[in-house]
Amino acid sequence: MSSNNPDQPSTPTDSGGPTPVSSRWDLTVLPPTPARPLGRAATDPQAGPSETSRLLATKHPRYWDATDSDTEDRGRGGKSTSSAPRSASAASAQRLQKATRVAKKIRQRSKYYVPVTEWLPTYSWSLFAGDVVAGISVACLMVPQAMSYATSLAKLTPVAGLWSSSVPVFLYGLLGTSRQLSMGPEASLSLMLGQLIDDLVWGDPHNAPAHPELEAAAISVMATFQVGLITGILGLLRLGFLDVVLSRALLRGFITAIGVIISIEQSIPLLGLAHVMHEAGDPPTLPIPKLIFIIKHITRFNPYTAILSACCLTFLIVAKVVKQRVTKTPGGAWLRFVPEILLVVVFTTLLTSIFRWDLKGVDILGKVKTSTGMPFGLPLTSRPMKYFNATFPTAFVMALVGVVDSMVAARENATKYSYPVSPNRELVAYGATNLVASTLTATGSLPIFGSLTRSRLNGNTGGRTQMASLITSALVLLSIFFLMPWLFFLPRCVLASIITTVVYGILNEAPHDVIYYWRMRAWPDFIQMAGTFLLTLLFSIEVGVVASVGFSLLLVIQHSTKPRIKIIGRRPDSDDWVPIDEDEEAQEEIPGVLVVRIREPLSFANTGGLKERLRRLELYGPKKSHPSDAPRRESAKAVILHMGDVDEIDASALQILAELVYSYQERGVGIYFAHLHPQQLEQFRIMNIPETLGPSRFHPDVRSAMLEVESLGFGNRSAPSRFLSHRPSANNLA
Repeated sequence: MSSNNPDQPSTPTDSGGPTPVSSRWDLTVLPPTPARPLGRAATDPQAGPSETSRLLATKHPRYWDATDSDTEDRGRGGKSTSSAPRSASAASAQRLQKATRVAKKIRQRSKYYVPVTEWLPTYSWSLFAGDVVAGISVACLMVPQAMSYATSLAKLTPVAGLWSSSVPVFLYGLLGTSRQLSMGPEASLSLMLGQLIDDLVWGDPHNAPAHPELEAAAISVMATFQVGLITGILGLLRLGFLDVVLSRALLRGFITAIGVIISIEQSIPLLGLAHVMHEAGDPPTLPIPKLIFIIKHITRFNPYTAILSACCLTFLIVAKVVKQRVTKTPGGAWLRFVPEILLVVVFTTLLTSIFRWDLKGVDILGKVKTSTGMPFGLPLTSRPMKYFNATFPTAFVMALVGVVDSMVAARENATKYSYPVSPNRELVAYGATNLVASTLTATGSLPIFGSLTRSRLNGNTGGRTQMASLITSALVLLSIFFLMPWLFFLPRCVLASIITTVVYGILNEAPHDVIYYWRMRAWPDFIQMAGTFLLTLLFSIEVGVVASVGFSLLLVIQHSTKPRIKIIGRRPDSDDWVPIDEDEEAQEEIPGVLVVRIREPLSFANTGGLKERLRRLELYGPKKSHPSDAPRRESAKAVILHMGDVDEIDASALQILAELVYSYQERGVGIYFAHLHPQQLEQFRIMNIPETLGPSRFHPDVRSAMLEVESLGFGNRSAPSRFLSHRPSANNLA
């Protein structure tokens, strides 16, 4: 008989199987059932649920439902029809949950590693107008710049610069974390690539290759591939912090030297002296000899070329200065959208075609080969691979310079527009961009990195996402197929003028840094800047980069090997211990007791100089002194080390620290530790330092350690005998 209460479970009846049981039930109301073997419930049709089933049902009521259903089916001579479907349904649900978790994790990772999957689905069309204007503005600057860098600096065809500024830039738009960074060819990197091509292709004039254009393209492809490989590996190894290795002074000296070298290089097309260089049997390659060559042959300049160059330079520089000043005034913001470089290209091309200045000695761009097919191919073929060893040093230098320039531009925009950038993901994006650029085997490729000038233009004209870069890439790609025939009469001196304008911006920043270092009396920084400038200018770009990077690493190593320690004293009427050279009220408690705070983790690099640094503090105090000066303090009879800031000690540092402890013990100087972290105390036990010193040398704070020192009768001139080493038992240490 079943109860009318729906909340009360029904019991098995005499006529057949059990009536349905509610999932909400209390086992206390069930009639007792005799205990049976576990196997009987599965074999005997009349057997009720076992005790095990009852116990399981207290926590899993659905188990009882399945057991009753199975018993009912078996009692009728049938097979179990609900257990298998239920288990299959549970397994299916688990698989669905697992697949959902995996899909969610993939979406999260894709948003992190492929930023376009994060910002594109939520892209606001209110930003589209600004991105379009920015994309068009940057394209108007990018097209002439890419052609100029490729022809005048990298010794490649104009199409190589345009292809390098299209598809690779599109890829960065998908992978980059900087919203305003404008990727493309750079003047300094194009110059380094051009010098590399000159050395490898034309270095031996008596053994010139049969197809110099193909060799130049192969060299550029291999160099770009290595740049992408190096940069990508740096990102995968999470070395995004390396861009801060170069100091500002070294970087300014190097960039200024690059600007001067580019100015010397562009003086040849600006004055129309290209034919003079070709006539020379052995033309100079270094900057200073090339400048001397230009001065010697200045009388052979082409007047039409020189006048056209002067007009273009004057217009571009004046336009740049006016835009910088007027755009800051009310109502002058519209001027930033005027593409002065594009206007110069259009008007000079038109005037040259009308007046045929090319017949008067003005060198023009001429017909540019633009194949209808795609220029992509595998970079690791026989022709580029034969230059692998020759291009690697320059590629390494180009990667370093490109990363530093790009990260400076990326961080500037991130600070200006208040969003974070990931240096490691940026490195991976730079690497992928250059690896794609290296597939331009038919035309050659230029290394692709961020430009500070183009990035500023991108942000100032309304660019707020990488949609602007995607638009720029599309416009540059269209110019390859539709614009090149219209640039037949473009004077090459105009391209040189565009590059020289960029150099003007580079050189314009150097005097400000020189004046700043002079006012700050920062003579080391001034010497670094001047030294890097002279090395780069007198020898080569590679020498300048290696010297600057090497010197920067030496500075970093020198700084890291100096332990940051301070003598601390107690403020009157308080328990605050502060550096005595930072607070005039803080005074040392007891003469002869040196209380020192170590303010950084200890490593093998900085612990080596810890002993010498402590010795100098013991003899001379915190003020700077020459080693030949007479000691200004009495010898320490006790040393208290404040270890609160030391959250890590590596194995080598621990060995050196143990040697320091034992040396103090041999001198009869008591050494105490305060604020020592538990993990560091465990490391000390491994080195048997607590057994050597005793538990009284370890205190929770400086005050406790000072009380211990005072309890030893300190104040006497002789060192207390209790400072001598002893070995307490293990029980005392515990």
